[in-house]
This record gives sequence, C-alpha cells and structure tokens, in this order.
Amino acid sequence: MRALTAVDHLFLLLETRKQPMHVAGLCMFELPPSADDDFVTQLVDQIKSGKTIPSFPFNQVLKNVGFWDKDDHFDINHHFRHIALPRAGGDAELMAYISREHGRMMDRTKPLWEFHLIEGIAPIQDGAPKRFAIYLKIHHAMVDGIAAMRLLERSLSTLPDDRFMLPFWSLSTKYRSQIDAILPIHKPAWTIIKEQLGTIKPVAREILRGFKHRHRNNFISTFDAPKSLLNQRISSARSLAMRSFDKTRFANVAQKFDITTNDVILAVCAGALREYLLSQNALPDKPLIAFVPISLRQDNSSLGNQLSFLLTNLGTHESSPIARLKTIKNSINDGKKRFSRMTQAQVINYSALTYGWAGINLATRAYPAKQAFNLIISNVPGDNTPLYLNGARLTGIFPASVLFDGQALNITLANYQDKLDFGITACISTLPNIDKLPDLIEKHIAEYENIAAE
Repeated sequence: MRALTAVDHLFLLLETRKQPMHVAGLCMFELPPSADDDFVTQLVDQIKSGKTIPSFPFNQVLKNVGFWDKDDHFDINHHFRHIALPRAGGDAELMAYISREHGRMMDRTKPLWEFHLIEGIAPIQDGAPKRFAIYLKIHHAMVDGIAAMRLLERSLSTLPDDRFMLPFWSLSTKYRSQIDAILPIHKPAWTIIKEQLGTIKPVAREILRGFKHRHRNNFISTFDAPKSLLNQRISSARSLAMRSFDKTRFANVAQKFDITTNDVILAVCAGALREYLLSQNALPDKPLIAFVPISLRQDNSSLGNQLSFLLTNLGTHESSPIARLKTIKNSINDGKKRFSRMTQAQVINYSALTYGWAGINLATRAYPAKQAFNLIISNVPGDNTPLYLNGARLTGIFPASVLFDGQALNITLANYQDKLDFGITACISTLPNIDKLPDLIEKHIAEYENIAAE
C-alpha cells in the first residue's frame, strides 16, 4: 500500500456533491484519411475485448481512508463510456455533454478515473476530417494536472502508422521502462524528518521578510483579494468552454515587450475578466488576485501533487492594457524571486503556513465571499511532438479543472504543438453569460497584437 500525502488528503476532504475534486482533459482527434466508417466502433471493440489489466496508477483504489492499494476487482464497464452525439453534433453539443459529466462525482470504492469515448462530432469545417473525442476524468488526489499530461503523452504514439495501441489504463509490462520512469522515489522516514526540520529556519526567515515588506507595491498577501462576483457559493452545475489559439500570437507579443509568454497569457485573461465584470456591473475597485500554480517537480515523476502557487496581481483596476501588463510582470517576478530563495520542501511549508487560513476557509466554506485569491489561472506545459491514437491525430488537449465554494471560475490551458488550448470551467448558476469569456480572450490578445505592431 502507498500512503496518501497531506495534499492528496486535502482534495478528498474538500470533495462534496457540488464540489467534485477531479481534473479532466478533453482530447480532440481527427480520423486518418484512410479510416473506415466504423473506425470508432473498431476502437470501442478493441478496448472492451482487450484482456490487458490496468497498470499503475489506474489500478489504485482508496483503502482504509489513508492509503492507495491495488484494485483486484477491476471492471472496465465501470470506467469506460461510449457516447454518440446527435447526428453531426457540433461543439455546443459536445460541451453540453462534458459539462454535465464534469459536475458528477466518482465512486470512491473504485479506482477514481473515467474514460469517455465520444463520436458523432462534426468536422471543424466542410471537407475537413471527421472527429471524435476522449474525455478523461481523474481525481485530483491521484495526480495533478502536469502528471495527468505526462500520463496522456505516454499512452499515445508518436508514429501515425502505429495500430492497436494499448488503452490509457494498460501500459503493461511492454512499457516497463516508461512506467518505472514515472514512479515516485520513496524516501526513508529519517530523510523526510531531516528535510522538514531543515525548513524551519529559512521558512521563518522568508515569512519575516514578507511581513517587513508587506507595503511594497509588488508584494501580494493573502488578504489583498477583493470581494467579487467570482467568489460566491457554487452549485453542482458546470459550464465548460474550450478555445484554441496559435501559440505564436502570445509569443510574438512577449518578444515585443521583452516578457514571458505566461505574462502575456495572464494579461490577456486579466483584460477579458475586466471586460466581463464591467458588463455585469461588478468590477471591484481593487485588482483581482490570481492563484497561479507552479510545478515543483525536479524529476520525471507523475504521481501525487507536487506544486505550489504564486499570488499574482492581475491589474484589473487599470484601464490601460500596458499598465496591466507591467503590474503582472512585476508581481510574478517578485513571487519567483521569493521562491528562488527556497528549496522545494521549504516552498511547500512556506505555502502551507502563508495560505493556511485560505485552505481552512475553502475546507469549511465558512466565508466564500472573502478569499485569498479570486480565481486560479494555470498553464500546463506540454509537448511539441504530434501524437496519434491508432493513426488518428490528436489536434487539441483542453483541460477542465476543479471549482470550490467561493471559487466559481477556473482557467487552465495546455500547451500542445503550436497551440494554446484554453479550458474554462465555471459554475453556470453563479456567473451569468460566462460563455462570452473565450470571445473576450480573443479580443484582448488581438488588442495586444495591435499595440505590439504599433
């Protein structure tokens, strides 16, 4: 058996019917030119008739509350769904289906993942290849978003001619070296204790430094986020929206302003959020604060949760897009500089202490209107290598994340080849007209492109 980490426990404790704690990805595929009309049917038959057993971590089930153990009673029918949309269903029908599914909890007596194979999706335009999709849903206690991306990449092929690929959950002993590469390294108990004791002094020093510099313009504390429309009690209803953008659009703007692509992404999201809140007569006087996850992985593992967060000033109180960009850049640089002075263990303990009240507030749902941050904006790294499933080309990976009581919106994007695939998860009963946000993101990247061109 393998013990759950403190973060893994937290995701299980936070879970309620209206607050399911799973992450997901919508993977879009185009059929190969030579595909028969029954391509998806053959794929379904291959999956259902396969004799392969699930491999780690897809064979792990909760045991005695605090442990993961191997599931000896795996049933593919519990995890696999084959869905056909109404004839020539478009993106709206696809989003309606996964929005419903994303709001549903999973059965904790089984391994916490689901695999939905969806066909009947209309081509992206007339004359384009037919499409199908995979919606992969996995509990956040099992893996974080970066780990899920790595597992996805390892389950597909880089060769368009490969056929009869093993399913996601059955990498098998054929790929033993790849599986070994993603298994975590278990440290002796004394090593862990020594590492934790060594964090006390540097973490205390960093907290004291933050207290002394709390009045600096770029320093963000957990008490700076304003009350906003985004921070209300949520329901179980979800609205998922997906939009893909050329990565070069953001990279070119970043180059013009000598900043990072991630700075541009945050600035574009800030502009879109500012305009959305203005349309609802709900823009706070103080700037929105984003919780921006950063990976602390120093290896190639894919297990558990190894991340922390930077509080970032989005500058939404600024009407000038250039002013917002500068505010974001300075805020991000200040947080990165602070974390660069600490080791991975120190960053985790520093975050646990400084964000402690925020976690308690989320766990107890005592005061949803007052949060340490207004939303999470996450950029998941990916691979530039084209990936295939039985010759079908993967064209996009759109993340869908978790919402909390008091956190009604999440923006997560994945990098795949030359695209940035935005996945927007929202509580539809809390945020009216939030489906307009992808169009606003398009509007504000175009605005920065025009400014850069000038």
